[in-house]
Amino acid sequence: MTETASKPPFALVGIDHVVLLVDDLDRATRFYQQVLGCQPGYSYPAIGMEQVWCGNALIVLWDTTHPGATSAVPPIAGGRNMDHVCIALTPFDHDAFRAHLRAHAVEIVQEAFHGGARGQGHSFYVLDPFGNKLELKGPPVYPDGRSAA
Repeated sequence: MTETASKPPFALVGIDHVVLLVDDLDRATRFYQQVLGCQPGYSYPAIGMEQVWCGNALIVLWDTTHPGATSAVPPIAGGRNMDHVCIALTPFDHDAFRAHLRAHAVEIVQEAFHGGARGQGHSFYVLDPFGNKLELKGPPVYPDGRSAA
């Protein structure tokens, strides 16, 4: 990119939505609503798609076994097209959070403290029922990403 290149004619706001390919729409919807607390969003039954609200963004659940979802089927069976999606959370009690996940038989794959869009904070990595990795990230401890000095 050169110094004379134009700037984009827009401003970035944040994540609008992420599309997850699943093979059991009912199970996926239950996980995102009951375990994570997402709210029902838009529904497109003709193509096997449900959307759930995750704060101000949408998680799109697209059932690749549905006859209307042929364009969503990945070219390689079982192939992945995403490493993880990070979901920003409000403050929470870590022990209560662990107990909640345990009650839903959801294993914490990793706990970490590192940076993200909002700064340094605690993260819990889990897998949804389809193997999609989710980073559930609490609010920043250091909003600017630097340690307290």
